[in-house]
Amino acid sequence: MHQGVTEKFLRYVAVDTQSDENSESSPSSAKQLDLAKLLVKELKALGLKNVSLDKYGYVMAELPSNIKKKVPALGFIAHMDTSPDMSGANIKPRIIKNYDGKDVVLDKKKNIVISTAEFPEIKQYKGQTLITTDGSTLLGADDKAGIAEIMTAVEYLVKHPEVKHGPIKIGFTPDEEVGRGVDNFDVKKFGADFAYTMDGGAVGELEYENFNAAMASITIQGRNIHPGYAKDRMKNAILIGMELNDLLPVDQRPEFTVGYEGFYHIMKFEGSVEKASMKYIIRDHDRAKIGKKKEFITRAVDFINKKYGVGTVTLELKDQYFNMREKVEPVFHIVETAKKAMELCGVEPLVVPIRGGTDGSRLSYMGLPCPNIFAGGHNFHGKLEYVAVESMEKATAVILKIIELYAAK
Repeated sequence: MHQGVTEKFLRYVAVDTQSDENSESSPSSAKQLDLAKLLVKELKALGLKNVSLDKYGYVMAELPSNIKKKVPALGFIAHMDTSPDMSGANIKPRIIKNYDGKDVVLDKKKNIVISTAEFPEIKQYKGQTLITTDGSTLLGADDKAGIAEIMTAVEYLVKHPEVKHGPIKIGFTPDEEVGRGVDNFDVKKFGADFAYTMDGGAVGELEYENFNAAMASITIQGRNIHPGYAKDRMKNAILIGMELNDLLPVDQRPEFTVGYEGFYHIMKFEGSVEKASMKYIIRDHDRAKIGKKKEFITRAVDFINKKYGVGTVTLELKDQYFNMREKVEPVFHIVETAKKAMELCGVEPLVVPIRGGTDGSRLSYMGLPCPNIFAGGHNFHGKLEYVAVESMEKATAVILKIIELYAAK
């Protein structure tokens, strides 16, 4: 299993699949289809059934059950694209065998280093085999590690027909990194009773809670008057925007929150005296609390409009996604089985809330309950990204153990 998952991972990261947040096509970048076609070829070579690649770039396949009794159809999902934040072209992975627990120098000339002082978690991989970048690109462990783990597990089941399993559904998606990963995902066609995304971080991560999310788009209409004659006439849209931002609680900014604490995050502020615009994302794990946050920002806008005149500020509030816990709890055995599988594989489960969103969250609300399991990588979306080979092996083992546990029920 060791060589299989590493070999696959290196093959997949060699394909540039960077998604494009400025594109309106689906998939957002045609190059994602290069990996999709490669995966289709490999799935067909393994003899899987109903292997398909649709016009949106979704790859699906099925490994039929090899037992007579009826057991749930399990899905395993990973995304093919890499982040727009950094180049995914010409990735040159470095393999560090028997890592010594010290700083990892990626590029000596440019002083690009994975420092143990800044990233102490890397020290837990002492003695293991690390795969890093050369310091010029991201690595793509998010989420090609997940793809490699799923493909390795499926290959193992094909080569070991004595291992009993129910129907296994495989899904590889485009555009997760630009928030459109399941926009065109056909849940009915996929055919799983529930699924797992293999898209978490460190070994042991198991996530079935994520933020409820909303977007606030604000437009401020000012009044530009020659500054020499502006007294009692000018309305400076920039200053009004700053005043509005100051009404929001400072301690509920992302840089001051952790765990289950929600926040208001100003992402964009641009404009002039005459007109300005602001964008916020609003997050909270608790549905009632995010409701209060939306109410608070609405009241802040109302206050500014009373002060400067009706229509000075317009607010558009839009829900983006919801906490998947609500949809996972009725079928909580999927979390408990994943926990048990980890423990049987010698992995300590780390159940943590996702301080963000996930394809699994949206899929859960589309009728496919879908917790998230570790894929093993660290420092995603940047040149300091790395993954331990042993972590990918453990994730593969966890997939196989989940399948085995459901077949034995």
